Amino acid sequence: MTNRVALVTGATSGIGYETTRLLADRGYQVYAVGRRVERLKQLGNKGVTAVQMDLTDSASIEKAVARILQKEQRVDLLVNNAGYGSYGPVEQVSIEEVRRQFEVNLFGLARLTQLVLPAMRRARRGRVVNTSSMAGRMVTYMGAWYHATKYALEAFSDALRMEMRPFGIDVILIEPGAIATNWGAIAADHLQSVTRKSAYQKSGFRAANGLRKLYCSRHLTQPSVIARAIVHASIVRHPRPRYLLGFGAKPLIALHSLLPTRAWDYLMVHAKDL
Repeated sequence: MTNRVALVTGATSGIGYETTRLLADRGYQVYAVGRRVERLKQLGNKGVTAVQMDLTDSASIEKAVARILQKEQRVDLLVNNAGYGSYGPVEQVSIEEVRRQFEVNLFGLARLTQLVLPAMRRARRGRVVNTSSMAGRMVTYMGAWYHATKYALEAFSDALRMEMRPFGIDVILIEPGAIATNWGAIAADHLQSVTRKSAYQKSGFRAANGLRKLYCSRHLTQPSVIARAIVHASIVRHPRPRYLLGFGAKPLIALHSLLPTRAWDYLMVHAKDL
């Protein structure tokens, strides 16, 4: 993989950080994207280049990609890993927060992909790996807007995969279950914040406590496991379109397909009590 160029978003922590490290060990020239690039300093000795980018700002995305393409002429691998979870009742979450959730989890990702694809098409090779979630295939309580972004990312990736096939470009979805990162704490804090002093306070606080309990579990999958799956999908000759893995992912998706809708709803609403 020497001299291959990779661009990884959400690289300053968790799955993105581990993916960046593993790709660098494989000989990739890695451009690691994040807002807090100081967290990437210790990867500098692996040849990783830290790139400041704000996925809610198109100008920031375009400037960063232009700089990379000017230097490298191409990106062989794009790992769209950045994202966050914003939980809360549909009624309570501001539309401004909804827009930010879509900007980070979908629109910024889409703009970045648009900018990288022309060089991949000219080379008639490349891979786009999108970190989705089991949340793109099922819905949990008070997670409407987060799930909406992940369902949209699944559809976006499926369509892009069909469009890119004639150009020799693979599009791959990574669908993690519950991972040992700060994702759950962020989602829980937001849920508690938006439901405080509202009609949803009691149920919102209970759901937030459930999220915190889940994300303190010793059974959670480590980010390195997902990172290894991303690297595998990046280098294997014939990658699968989807990689569903991590704590709870396969059982929950299977259960979702088997249960009647109202039974699933009950399970999600009462998950903390079961």
